[in-house]
Amino acid sequence: MFVIVVGGGKVGYFLARELIQSGHEVALMERDRARSAQITEEIGSVVIPHDGCEGKYLGQAGANRADIVAAVTGDDEDNLVICQMAKHHFDVPRTIARVNNPKNESLFKHLGVDEIVSPTRMILGSIEADIPVHELLHLAVLGGGELELVEAQLRRDSPAIGRAAGSLELPDGCSVFAIIRADRAMSVRSDTEFQEGDKVIGIGRTECESELHRILLGEDVGSLA
Repeated sequence: MFVIVVGGGKVGYFLARELIQSGHEVALMERDRARSAQITEEIGSVVIPHDGCEGKYLGQAGANRADIVAAVTGDDEDNLVICQMAKHHFDVPRTIARVNNPKNESLFKHLGVDEIVSPTRMILGSIEADIPVHELLHLAVLGGGELELVEAQLRRDSPAIGRAAGSLELPDGCSVFAIIRADRAMSVRSDTEFQEGDKVIGIGRTECESELHRILLGEDVGSLA
């Protein structure tokens, strides 16, 4: 597999190094000449000392035959431009972008970036594990960013307690499919009754989150999405 990594910071450097060690063909683009020279000394001649935002240099890097272009610079605007150019000018099958500001995630999704990596979102997911159980925990983003996998731990006053799954009026595009009860996972059927302490696993469109929160945990006091 041929991967072009744009951005020679720590993320790009270690990504390129790991890909090379795994046997993949890699081109790493870094516009800072001093940084490019430093990386070249460490990982070899795969480094291209040019700006990946410029089409002619992206083309020289081999974008027309790349399997993946990963834009991992520290600038969201640059990462978006790189992915757009790779996708629409060079027909790269898969684009991956680092998104530093979570507010930009929806824009990246809307403009067709295939996969988004958000360090902020990852850290938030770890922090959420310690958030009180009256909040939904975000487990994963699926479907190119259109769907969220979430977990709700039911407390004593949760409105879903004692109700069968089939009686819940879930919004369109949203479903609950599993329960973790006493450290055992079980699938949710229409006659499954929810109990205090259940961890309910659901999936749905991001805009359904508030309604899912209301049904499982009560009125939403502020989404963390």
